[in-house]
Amino acid sequence: LLQNLGKADKTTDELFDTYVNNFNKQQNSANKLHKEFKSYLITVRAMQISSKNLMDTLSEMYEQEWIGHEQVPVQAQKLESMVEDFCHKLNDQVTVPLATYMNQFPDVRAKIAKRGRKMVDYDSARHNLETLLNASKKRDEVKITKAKEQLDESKSLYESLNKELHEELPALYDSRIPFLVSNLQTYFSTEAVFHTENAKVFINLSNLMGELAEENQKGGYSSRQPNLRTSLSDSPSFEHSETNVSERNNHVITNGGIEMPVTPTKSELNDSMNEEVGDHLNSPSADSNRKLVNKIPSDTEKEIKVEDTQRENHTEDEKVKTSNHGDVEIPRGASTTNLPPGVYYRVQATYKYTAEDVDELSFEANELINVVAYDDPEEQEEGWLMGIRETTMEKGIFPANFTRPV
Repeated sequence: LLQNLGKADKTTDELFDTYVNNFNKQQNSANKLHKEFKSYLITVRAMQISSKNLMDTLSEMYEQEWIGHEQVPVQAQKLESMVEDFCHKLNDQVTVPLATYMNQFPDVRAKIAKRGRKMVDYDSARHNLETLLNASKKRDEVKITKAKEQLDESKSLYESLNKELHEELPALYDSRIPFLVSNLQTYFSTEAVFHTENAKVFINLSNLMGELAEENQKGGYSSRQPNLRTSLSDSPSFEHSETNVSERNNHVITNGGIEMPVTPTKSELNDSMNEEVGDHLNSPSADSNRKLVNKIPSDTEKEIKVEDTQRENHTEDEKVKTSNHGDVEIPRGASTTNLPPGVYYRVQATYKYTAEDVDELSFEANELINVVAYDDPEEQEEGWLMGIRETTMEKGIFPANFTRPV
């Protein structure tokens, strides 16, 4: 208190202050790197689940008669094993060493705080002795002797801690480079091996799709009946049927032996109908067919207008943009109505998440969470949201890719 009021001397050490600033910067950087690695590992786990579901679906739809049917589940299993191995290596060789590196910071910070307390004790004992020595009344030698002993003891404790930290803090700060090189080199090499092996699996699957395409072009998987046209030609009404087939073929494209109908455009439809109307007008019953002239284009135009309106409405439905409320982005598909005050939107958990830090939020799958703003906008990080569980009203941050907006 006397030091703050300027009535007592305070021990200063500018070099030590520089060491403490470097220590704080080193600890903050390590904490941020650890959090980002943890978030990355969570994302890889989510990718593993999505990849497995995708390959399972591919294995189910790949028919047994198709070439390389037995290869699909084998490649899918390889892919799943590689992702699992990649996650284990990231955790054991990157995240765990980083956590061990960070464990030394709390002990050093405790020493820094203790050194500060001992420095205050040392300054206090020195000030007490100076006061006794400068007393205007009769000097009390007993108190002076005791004050000197307290000064010697507090000075010894302070200098011991101060010397220890003057050696430990620079050494710790200099260790950041070798550790970072080792940790990131492990991460980069592990990532490179994973993507190399991963690429081999997808090359095999791509080659398999190429073989399937070749077999299909050869007609090996055609489901068309080869004698269908022969049987139709023997039919009494084949002449009329063949004419219809010929007309239809004007709007058919062949892709690998598969006939695909093409929807006629408005101009093609109108030309076709004008030809039909012209035939009716040239017939003996032209007077009665004029009613058809007035009716058919009108109905057709209505159908075209309805189709165009449906397309326009569908296009408008797809034009859903992400809105922004302050510092919180409202994702596509999220409802912002009938929500409690301060809640931007609501999400539902798609996976279970267990908090690994005190500021994180744990939840079960299918739980509802209200998304709110960060208390300090500067703490907001990409890929993380601040939310409140509706079941327990607990508040904390959580990974956005473990939820979906509702």
